[in-house]
Amino acid sequence: MTITSEWTPREGERYVLGEGPRFVDGQPLIVDILSGRLIDSDSGRTLIQIDEPLGAVAPLTGRNGWIAAAGTGIALIDPDGVEWLAKPEVSADTPMRMNDGVADPMGRFWAGSMAYDNRPGAGSLYRVGVDRTVDRVLNDLTVPNGPAFSNDGSVMYLADSARGVIFRFDVDTTLGDLGPAVEWVRVEGGSPDGMCVDENDHLWSAVWGGSRIDRYAPDGTRTASVPVPVTQPTAVLITPDKRILVTSASFGFDQPQVDDGAVFVAETTVAAAPAARYGPSN
Repeated sequence: MTITSEWTPREGERYVLGEGPRFVDGQPLIVDILSGRLIDSDSGRTLIQIDEPLGAVAPLTGRNGWIAAAGTGIALIDPDGVEWLAKPEVSADTPMRMNDGVADPMGRFWAGSMAYDNRPGAGSLYRVGVDRTVDRVLNDLTVPNGPAFSNDGSVMYLADSARGVIFRFDVDTTLGDLGPAVEWVRVEGGSPDGMCVDENDHLWSAVWGGSRIDRYAPDGTRTASVPVPVTQPTAVLITPDKRILVTSASFGFDQPQVDDGAVFVAETTVAAAPAARYGPSN
């Protein structure tokens, strides 16, 4: 695997907390979490604007719209409006918001929550079944990012960024149950952030504070580490047409640099599948 061109920052707006890149219907989409927007990265056009933080989305199966990790819970968003499936963090002891999330190859949606003050252990991971049931499947997380799934859905990777660890779980693809957590990779020189899996079942992770993205083989061996020209890369996306996109954040800087919060694009030699969709396949 190689990067075959220079990083190019997208022209236009710089995002506060760009995250959640997904390739949907031929277009790379991102969220700007704190402004509650879903954005077409190619054009810069806002596709969704809600009055809640928008952590991540996945497209729906069979109709227009999205399932979203938003505010303190999970919602369906379509042209008719917003339908909340659950708000499990609305009554938490400390102010919480949803963070990253993704659909798995079987059509379930998984999303993590975190405290605004990064309180240790306050976060959780939720699983949304294709029947719309929302279950807490993991707790004692601090800043969950990902998850990301192997191409057959039998393995889930989940970063706890505050702890500097990427965990690996076996997944029962029929029931969605998780096996025991395995500390798969401990990241040095930054924190593991948003992730994706390529066509070869290698995991890619942005490294917040590390100015790079890392690639890992299924056995946890780091096979590549690619510099990125910002301090806070937040997530990485590999597209079916062999582009690589990296989102970043201007959040937390007193004086952000010109490209903090930009989306960066390069060409690579590996591809990945489009975003999985939420909902039953028939």
